[in-house]
Amino acid sequence: MQRRTLLFSTSATLLLGAALLVGCAGPRGMGGPGHPGMMKRHGYGMTAPAPAPAGGPMVANGLLTGPNGMTLYTFDNDAVNSGKSVCNGPCATNWPPLMAGNAAPGGDYSVVTRDDGGKQLAYKGKPLYYWVKDTKPGDKTGDGVNGVWHVVKP
Repeated sequence: MQRRTLLFSTSATLLLGAALLVGCAGPRGMGGPGHPGMMKRHGYGMTAPAPAPAGGPMVANGLLTGPNGMTLYTFDNDAVNSGKSVCNGPCATNWPPLMAGNAAPGGDYSVVTRDDGGKQLAYKGKPLYYWVKDTKPGDKTGDGVNGVWHVVKP
């Protein structure tokens, strides 16, 4: 009887853990079409920021967008020219960073180093992010979130 209870307890714990992971991924799951700045990390079911495609940011309708046409944002808690991002962990899940890849930007663009060692593109010293709830180019639903997230207007 004790073995049956242990088996049930272990199974219930595993099912609860799986449910929590699925719940955290949201309705479409991480890395889906609504998450243009993210890609699946093979074998983990977790996500990692995708490198910026060649071409870098561009301006569309007066806003800075990523190479995929999605709106880019800055975070007030990031200090200008600090060389780093303070949006990591769960923050970066909701606000995927625009990764610099192998880019060697100049002018208004620079590269900051993330806590995980990744290289993120910055505009005028502020790291750039996508917003997970923007689902198509032209969306700017992250503007003003918590009073600290803002679209970038070059």
